[in-house]
Amino acid sequence: MRILGLDPGLNITGYGILEREDGNIKIVEAGIIKPNSKLPLENRLLELGDELDNIISQFKPDLIAIEELYSHYGHPKTAIIMGHARGILFYKAAESKIAVTSYASTKIKNSLTGNGRASKQQVQYMVTSTLNLTQLPEPADVADALAVALCHLRTIEHEKVINS
Repeated sequence: MRILGLDPGLNITGYGILEREDGNIKIVEAGIIKPNSKLPLENRLLELGDELDNIISQFKPDLIAIEELYSHYGHPKTAIIMGHARGILFYKAAESKIAVTSYASTKIKNSLTGNGRASKQQVQYMVTSTLNLTQLPEPADVADALAVALCHLRTIEHEKVINS
């Protein structure tokens, strides 16, 4: 099973593709999508969608997991812009006929650290440790995307145990 984890953003979207193989979890690919910030919004969204298309075509994930939108009430414009980016990611997933699951950041943190209020550093440490990496994935958007994919993998495995 191949899972594409996404940490959505209009400036930078992190992605990480994980695969369970022989009981081990391996990173297939990880990186960022960084649309040209000088372009108008609609062209940046188009770039984001085109890049996700390329990733889906090349790595053929079975499932996609994405971090839920979180916004502080004092910054509604941020939520709207993030909503545009998430909309493109969901659209491209649906177009590719790949199921998408969203996770709250507290669920992701709890899945990896046992604490839904864990710090970003604690989550990054657990990503590094769980995936047997020698260094922290950079930039942080990549580590966040890998955390989303790990959360989804663990959720699926937990549900299999419960249902068997």
